[in-house]
Amino acid sequence: MRVVLQRVSRASVTIDGRTAGAIGRGFCLLVGFTHGDTAPTADWMAEKVAGLRLFSDAEGKMNLALEEVGGAVLVVSQFTLYGEAAKGRRPSFIDAARPEMAIPLYERFVAALRSRGLEVATGEFGADMQVEIHNDGPVTLILERST
Repeated sequence: MRVVLQRVSRASVTIDGRTAGAIGRGFCLLVGFTHGDTAPTADWMAEKVAGLRLFSDAEGKMNLALEEVGGAVLVVSQFTLYGEAAKGRRPSFIDAARPEMAIPLYERFVAALRSRGLEVATGEFGADMQVEIHNDGPVTLILERST
């Protein structure tokens, strides 16, 4: 499982001209799954994201987590995170999990975030989405967990 996490002042997903999900301050997560990922992988990643201390405290140090700042999460499925472009000019996506495997993991990940008391907005799995991200900092992390 790979997640590109961006700390944002706001973020939204638009599909066919309608806003599917939007948040203010928080994290925008671009999320991809690969063949070996499991439900415990998704749970682990949700715990990791929820606990990350990436917001500034009164002294200006990154010391506060989402819950402490009233932050939200926008989760966007992104199979292209497993694109391989080492050879040629056209990426291969063979390492990305197929939808029948990835959709339940995506839904599990979203549910695991919500179970930790976080406000979670989403895009739509497999849709052609326009993602607007206002990166705050900028702060961007790449998180990965393989099983």
